[in-house]
Amino acid sequence: MAPQFTVIRDTTPDSAILGGAVVAMGNFDGVHLGHRAVIAAALEMGRAHGRPALALTFEPHPRRFFSPNTPQFRLTDERAKLRLLAGTGLAGAVVMTFNKARAGTSAQDFIHHDLIGRLGVSGIAVGYDFHFGKGRVGSPSLLVNEAPRLGIEVDVQPHIDIDERPVSSSAIRIALAEGLLDEATTMLGGPWFITGDVIHGEKRGRDLGYPTANIRLDANCGLKHGIYAVRVGRGAERLNGVASFGRRPTFDNGAPLLEIFLFDFKGDLYGQALDCAFIGFIREEQKFDSLDALIRQMDDDSARARAMLAAAPEAYPRLGAVD
Repeated sequence: MAPQFTVIRDTTPDSAILGGAVVAMGNFDGVHLGHRAVIAAALEMGRAHGRPALALTFEPHPRRFFSPNTPQFRLTDERAKLRLLAGTGLAGAVVMTFNKARAGTSAQDFIHHDLIGRLGVSGIAVGYDFHFGKGRVGSPSLLVNEAPRLGIEVDVQPHIDIDERPVSSSAIRIALAEGLLDEATTMLGGPWFITGDVIHGEKRGRDLGYPTANIRLDANCGLKHGIYAVRVGRGAERLNGVASFGRRPTFDNGAPLLEIFLFDFKGDLYGQALDCAFIGFIREEQKFDSLDALIRQMDDDSARARAMLAAAPEAYPRLGAVD
């Protein structure tokens, strides 16, 4: 049985904190390959010194605090991020509330009060571009310079490149928005996924022979509208399917909705929480002149989705359990 993943928050008593831990610091939106390099460095440092390794992250995303009226396409909400972090082998995560007080904390106070005083860290791993503290004055070089005096080890990870392009959360958002699912999957180190509750729809799919499980995604989701091969998780169960994300131009051009048709499945999913991993992009959303033409296309989409999923039988994000 995997060890329990501990989540430490601002309200966690000092007595419940894993003192002397190594921390991997970052916002970790998506937990992509660059983030995983920082996490791997923390895990290695922890193993070398016999210390637990934790992620240290912030919620809400600092960008949300500083630009509350600007739409933000987050790759992972807080729970999805924690589940991905729990799947890396970390012992837990420190989730710091990013608010006015946190934004106004100087880099030195953050190091001495939060990292050393409250958490008692023995080591820190960060990415080359991570900044913290009021005015983003805190930097990897500041941590390196402070490390000898503080008696801690600091590891700074360089950027990760794929085909001479740096991996970043922004680059992954762009890839998803352009339907470049293979690029996004490569940068993430696994399929991008969402979690949502199944809601009632218009029941059109049932009439067409394609009953769907419908999930409303975050209003700021920037995923390209289109048809996808998907692998769905319901607890420990894995189900293959084909999904449409978009406005249904053949019918109503309504609000964006994810509609999932699960292969070889019968049952009631209403109200259940599903994970949906996007395995392959099939085509853009389009309007059809007749229902017969739509059904023929859905048949073809399903066949293509089955082939994509058969070619990637193990494709699924590695998720851990979070209480």
